[in-house]
Amino acid sequence: MAQIFHRSTNTFSRVWMFGGLFLVAGGIGLLLLMSRSSYATGEGIVLQQPIPFSHDHHTAALGISCVYCHWGAEESAFAGVPPTATCMNCHNLIWNQSPMLAQVRESYRTGQRIEWQRVHDLPDYVYFNHAIHVSKGVGCESCHGRVDKMPLIMQAESLQMEWCLDCHRNPEEQVRPLSAIYAMGWKPTDPEQGARLVAEHEINSKVTCSTCHR
Repeated sequence: MAQIFHRSTNTFSRVWMFGGLFLVAGGIGLLLLMSRSSYATGEGIVLQQPIPFSHDHHTAALGISCVYCHWGAEESAFAGVPPTATCMNCHNLIWNQSPMLAQVRESYRTGQRIEWQRVHDLPDYVYFNHAIHVSKGVGCESCHGRVDKMPLIMQAESLQMEWCLDCHRNPEEQVRPLSAIYAMGWKPTDPEQGARLVAEHEINSKVTCSTCHR
């Protein structure tokens, strides 16, 4: 019987099968890389805000504590975006005619909230409680980075699940004394301090799914 397919077809089939496997593997690898890129996580990206609020000016230069504006961090699950009234506590007297703050004054006058873009915005299926982390000695810097050096705020970490789990599995690397929660650039005084603080703060770090996915 005459051969239907040319002998080279066998070589072509082998190349296609092996090439297809490499193509699929490469595609999966590319997707994994993309999922960890700043494009997907938002890490290191400055969002356009309605008003260019400078964190380094208000914290490092003026010495305003994180909780003056984000008072909910100590008491509730959400740190909260400060209301315009908080801004106006100072700006009624300071830079109260600045064109850059016209939208702040208008918001205060009308009661219309300013549409700030959330920088650290977790998915709806993730439960995160600010208060429990603060009370257990996790500093603002651990998640938000050196905001005292950010003219415009940006997401300092990936906020991916593996990043959260790494901290939950090794809490001694992140905890600090409660007196240093809002201190930027804090460093432990000795290698064993973290372990002592875990015991002192009675940290029972959980890594079960239901801890964050409720």
